[in-house]
Amino acid sequence: MYHVPVMLQECIEALQIRPTGHYADFTFGGGGHSKPILEKLSTGKLYALDQDDDAAQNAKALNNKQLVFIKANFRHAKKFLRLYKAPLLDGILADLGISSHQIDTPDRGFSTRFEGELDMRMDKQQELSAKKIINSYSAHDLHRIFGMYGEVRNAKTLAEGIIRTRATQSIHTTTQLKNVLQQYAPRGAEFKYFAQVFQALRIEVNDELKALEEMLLQTAELLKPNGRLVILTYHSLEDRLVKNFIQKGKFHGEIEKDIYGNYSVPFTAVHRKPLEATEAEIAQNNRARSAKLRVAVKN
Repeated sequence: MYHVPVMLQECIEALQIRPTGHYADFTFGGGGHSKPILEKLSTGKLYALDQDDDAAQNAKALNNKQLVFIKANFRHAKKFLRLYKAPLLDGILADLGISSHQIDTPDRGFSTRFEGELDMRMDKQQELSAKKIINSYSAHDLHRIFGMYGEVRNAKTLAEGIIRTRATQSIHTTTQLKNVLQQYAPRGAEFKYFAQVFQALRIEVNDELKALEEMLLQTAELLKPNGRLVILTYHSLEDRLVKNFIQKGKFHGEIEKDIYGNYSVPFTAVHRKPLEATEAEIAQNNRARSAKLRVAVKN
């Protein structure tokens, strides 16, 4: 299977789908969340966004007239939905996890488990790749991304080690990078360390956190009043942004008040805490273990 959708039932229930409604899946991937949405639509429409070439092929294969596929990064959602003359939406879903298919395709370079080119681009047309970062970024910039995006404890030491290694030999593959990481990984926690570094590179390559912020800021304009925002995150950096946005309408600082002293936020959280996958689902699909689902209603 291309991708096992995480918390599928919870996502579909959170959207409260009406057969005549208009919805968006901002992370179409293999269509795992989109298919059950489409099954519930009669005259409604689903606008699906994804920048990955494979996703475009998957959408084509569905051959569903209620589906409008848009090959674009969700940071450009407002522009493209206007272009496609989409009305205000009843619900938006975004699953921020990387798809199983991308991880399990060795030449995409996303996985620590396979030998492959250090690529990690979601959009294969863009220039910046993980290989380019590892071989051209300064020690300062490597330190920054490992520390910020991977929460790597010895980020500075690792950055300096990569600079020393590449002075004699370029680092082109996942295996070559892991050989360098091995020297700096805490004993017994090597796999976690590899995953943290790979996560940091992937976030930097695809500008994931900035793209997420830009997307979230557009959602209030794209949804009808009482429209639903349903977001699945997989690490604390993403979850913090989503949580702050739902609570405050912004990512940093305190909630703003209007001229009458009332708090003015575009969304209200449906649950006080994020929903998490059941033990049964985690047993079936290990990728669900870190998932957090936040649901909000447009005010």
